[in-house]
Amino acid sequence: MSLPTFFFDRVTADICQQMDGVLALTEQLTRQRLPPDAEACVSGVAEAAKGVRQLLEAARDLRQVTRDGLTLEPAPLRLRELVDEVHSRWQPAAELSGVTLLVSYDGDPDACAIGDRARLLQVFDGFVGEAVASMRRGAVEASVRTVTGPEGVRLEGRVRGARNPAWDTQGLETRVRDVEARFGLNVAIGVVLARQIVEGMGGVLRSEGAGGTAETVIFEVVLPATAETPAEARQAAERSVHILVVDDNATNRMVAQALCEMFDCTCESANDGAEALEAARAGRFDLILMDIKMPVMDGVAATRAIRALPGQPGLVPIIALTANADPEESEGYLAAGMNGVVEKPMKAEHLLTALQEALGQTNTPGAAAAAAA
Repeated sequence: MSLPTFFFDRVTADICQQMDGVLALTEQLTRQRLPPDAEACVSGVAEAAKGVRQLLEAARDLRQVTRDGLTLEPAPLRLRELVDEVHSRWQPAAELSGVTLLVSYDGDPDACAIGDRARLLQVFDGFVGEAVASMRRGAVEASVRTVTGPEGVRLEGRVRGARNPAWDTQGLETRVRDVEARFGLNVAIGVVLARQIVEGMGGVLRSEGAGGTAETVIFEVVLPATAETPAEARQAAERSVHILVVDDNATNRMVAQALCEMFDCTCESANDGAEALEAARAGRFDLILMDIKMPVMDGVAATRAIRALPGQPGLVPIIALTANADPEESEGYLAAGMNGVVEKPMKAEHLLTALQEALGQTNTPGAAAAAAA
């Protein structure tokens, strides 16, 4: 890894982590009884922090896709739900811009396929974001059409919005610079990322315009068909899982606990590895989220000490929380006895996946100890 790349990754990760802290604190403030002016200020801070985080996440994602290629996390998904999610994600922004957002679905309402929901939504985010930003009034139309055939499920997405006639004579790079100048960096990054994702999925991208003021961006991808309906994302966390959050940073602990509570888990916290070891001795935790770099005792040393405990306390799944999640470092964490690694700043979907995988290794909390006995 080059030095500029190292600093880019570390700086963006640190800013994202700080924004997570700001959002966690503003969430706490919204639960207080505040005067209307103070509520408006808190809301403004939260929106600004959310915007900064989204911009940095998009920039990091685009850099990764451009440098290392597209990564996908395919899973069963019901295609009809994509339309509903596009609507819920973009309706508030459309209303704020005075734009009518129209969404539609054409196909079997129960059609399921194996695909990466987050990546497909990023494609719509890019093109819908550009369309909403381009419109001063009128409507933006987004649609999904699915056809199941021998090759799988062909998904055709369409986004129709305003069109700049100058784009007819512009290459992609010039067009993106124009989008950035008119609508901001976030919109421009979204457009480029959407195109990269379609290309990386082996899809086809084209546009239709009648020479007027409207343009329709069309993308097509083929997804493997499946008869399996999507599992509920929270299925593995429906039972009351009790988690120990270990981190020397109070903001990080608050963020991790807030994410765990999203999945109906209960939490306790520890400030360093030594405290975590003492808490783990009681055997009352189903899982431990362990920071790596901490004073007194770091996460690796604490994990090794916990693994040396007799009985169930020594078998509790442990997930590393770290900004240093390179493959070599991750292998070291696993060799120390950890069950998984979640990179900071944490994303809810990554944490949920790690929780499901770690708890699945023992099927239910306590099952490993019973098997060992």
